[in-house]
Amino acid sequence: MHFALPPRKTSHPPPYALRSRWNPINAAAVVRRQRTLGLIIFAVSLFIFFLLIRTTTPLAASQEAPAGTPEVVIVTLLDESLGNGYIEKIKHNRDDYATRHDYDVGSSPKSWALIPALRHALTLYPYSTYFLSLSPHAVIMNPTLSLTGHVMEPKRLESLMLKDKPVVPPDSVIHTFSHLKGDKVDFVLTQDGEGLCQESFVLRQGEWSKFFLDVWFDPLYRSYNFQKAEGHALEHIVQWHPTILARLALIPPRTINAYTAEIASRGGAEATIKDGDFIARAVGCEKDTNRRCEDEMDPWYRKWMQDFGGGKQPA
Repeated sequence: MHFALPPRKTSHPPPYALRSRWNPINAAAVVRRQRTLGLIIFAVSLFIFFLLIRTTTPLAASQEAPAGTPEVVIVTLLDESLGNGYIEKIKHNRDDYATRHDYDVGSSPKSWALIPALRHALTLYPYSTYFLSLSPHAVIMNPTLSLTGHVMEPKRLESLMLKDKPVVPPDSVIHTFSHLKGDKVDFVLTQDGEGLCQESFVLRQGEWSKFFLDVWFDPLYRSYNFQKAEGHALEHIVQWHPTILARLALIPPRTINAYTAEIASRGGAEATIKDGDFIARAVGCEKDTNRRCEDEMDPWYRKWMQDFGGGKQPA
C-alpha cells in the first residue's frame, strides 16, 4: 500500500504579520482624526459647490433686470453692398416692430460672422430674454404678433414643436425629442427640404446659449471647409451633440420664416407666405446672380407699409 508524503514546506515562507498595537486609546484618536478630516472635506466641498452655483448662474436670473430692459433683441447682419436705401428700409422695419413691443434692435455689418454678432448681443443685453436672429432679406409683415406670444410662450411652443422629426431632412437618423417641454427649449428654428434654416431663429439668453455659440464657432468647424459654412456646421453639431439637440425645437416654417416664392425643393406651398404670417423672406436671393434681393423684397416692404403704416418711410 502506498502512502502519500506530506507536502514539503516552502523555502520562502511569508513574512510574519506585525503584532497589532491596537488599544482603546489609539482607536479613539484615529476615529477623532477621521471625523475631523471628514468635516473638513465636507466643508470644502460645500464651499466649492456654492461657488460654482454663484459663478454659473446667469446674470439675468441672479439679479433683477433694470427698468427699460427689452425682453427681445432683434439681430440682423447688414452688408454695405446692399445699398443705403435698402439698409434703411430694413432698419425701419425692425425699428417699427421693436417700438410696438418695447424690444430693441442690434445690427452688425456682414464682415462679422453671425455667431460672434449674436455672442456680442448676449453680452450687450445680459438681462434680455430672447434674441431673434433675422436675415436682412426678410421683412416683419405682421408686427402685431409679439415673439413671446406667437412663438416662445411654453404652451404655445409645445403646440408648434415638430416632435420625433428628422433633424436634417429627408432621412436623418437623428430625430427631435418627442418629450421636450416648452420651458426647456433654448433654440428655436425651422427647416425646409434643403436643411436647417439658420437665417431666422430664436435664442434664449443663458449659459447654455453661450456654450452653444462657442461650440458652433469652434475653430475646428470653421477650418473644416463645410460647403455651406456655418449652415453645415450647425447641422453637424445638432445631430451629433445631444447636449445641443436636447434644447432645440423645430417649428413649422411659416411661423418665423415664410418664403416669398413657392419653391418645391424648399417645402413648396407649406413654406410659402400667406396673409397674416409673421415674417416674409426672399430665400436664396443673395446667392443667385440672376436675382436682386432689393427688388424682390421691395413689394413686401411696400405691402407692410400699406397694411400697418410703419411710420415715416425712409427716403
